[in-house]
Amino acid sequence: MKQLFYPLAAVAATALVFLASDSLRAQQALNWDQVKARFEASNPALKADADNVDEMRAEEITAYLRPNPQVGVTADGTQIAPHDGVWEPLAGTFVVPSISYLHERDHKRELRLKSAQEGTQITESQHEDLKRTLEFTLREAFVNTLEAKTVLDMAKADLAYYDHIIAISQDRLKAGDIAQIDFDRIELLRVNYESELQTAVVNLRTAKIQLLQLLNDDHTPVAQFDVTGPFDFSDTLQPLDDFRQIALANRPDLQAAMQTIQQSETNHKLALSNGSTDPTLGAWYTWNASTNNPDADQTLGFSVDIPLRVFDRNQGEKKRTQIDIDRSQQAAEATRAQVFSDVDTAYAEVQSNIDLLKPYKAKYNAEALHVRDTVTYSYQHGGASLMDFLNAQSDYRQVQLAYVQLIGAYLTAAGQLDLAVGREVIP
Repeated sequence: MKQLFYPLAAVAATALVFLASDSLRAQQALNWDQVKARFEASNPALKADADNVDEMRAEEITAYLRPNPQVGVTADGTQIAPHDGVWEPLAGTFVVPSISYLHERDHKRELRLKSAQEGTQITESQHEDLKRTLEFTLREAFVNTLEAKTVLDMAKADLAYYDHIIAISQDRLKAGDIAQIDFDRIELLRVNYESELQTAVVNLRTAKIQLLQLLNDDHTPVAQFDVTGPFDFSDTLQPLDDFRQIALANRPDLQAAMQTIQQSETNHKLALSNGSTDPTLGAWYTWNASTNNPDADQTLGFSVDIPLRVFDRNQGEKKRTQIDIDRSQQAAEATRAQVFSDVDTAYAEVQSNIDLLKPYKAKYNAEALHVRDTVTYSYQHGGASLMDFLNAQSDYRQVQLAYVQLIGAYLTAAGQLDLAVGREVIP
């Protein structure tokens, strides 16, 4: 029996190790780079738009196709009525196989390909622009989750600290240092801390659900999903002109606008080229042909068909493509102005948050903590009133919560600046 028990115990222990490791992997917190990589690999909206880029590449093949040659067969010389009493219907019949080909002039095929390739480039830039916008939404959800985690930790710490105050107050009540009504007021206010804790738990769960939705992950339990990352701010910021130059070089919507101008110019050249005539070249072979040469049993023939441009049927397209060039240029100027507006607005928001956070980090947080601890110590030894203690505790909580919310606002504004610039410029 013992010989059977030990192998089974070893197998069970191994299974527990594997299960524990799987659980740890499932609960491993993801950083921003890991969240972004999972988003790019699984978000359905992004994947559907990537298929649109592939469709545009397939259209390049269609645009560069050559015209197919035309093959025909003609039968002639068949006698359909008697002549002088002789009727040999098939004696003079001959068959003429022929082939013809439309020759496209003025680089029509090359211009179609170039226009299709530029269309693909525009679609790729638009795809990057969609990715930029969705990643900002992802970043915002990521920051909200970090902020909710920080608020939850702060709520737990505040409740633990307040429970410590209740325990001390209970000892003072037993010693007769405070009245029962004062102790009841202190104990009654604990419900506020419990409410804040439960609100923080719900907010964190909601933030995780929103993040999982963006990751298209409906299999991972919310309790086993977690993220990690620095929840802090940097008090240094590059000059505004640096961000403007980065935006001009990286904003995909601006690149798409400039590429649209190039495609409009190519389309205008194609419209001009389509106005030129394309000859159709033909050739045929006959055997036993009815010709003036009685010895010409086998003959070859050639033809060239050239359309007469009596009426220019491409005037409207030439005019339209010319107007489209001007429209694209105006749209690009509007996009350029929007880029500068986005960068300036986001930059001002980040700078404003930095200016608000600096005094909190340098002075307000430490002062609030010092006031709370000092008043608490004084209250414990009878030197401060209950109202002074409660006010000091409330002020400390408000300062800490405001600081956390400001950091969340800074990180969101930093994400907005990344969105305006077109790439991550603030880690």
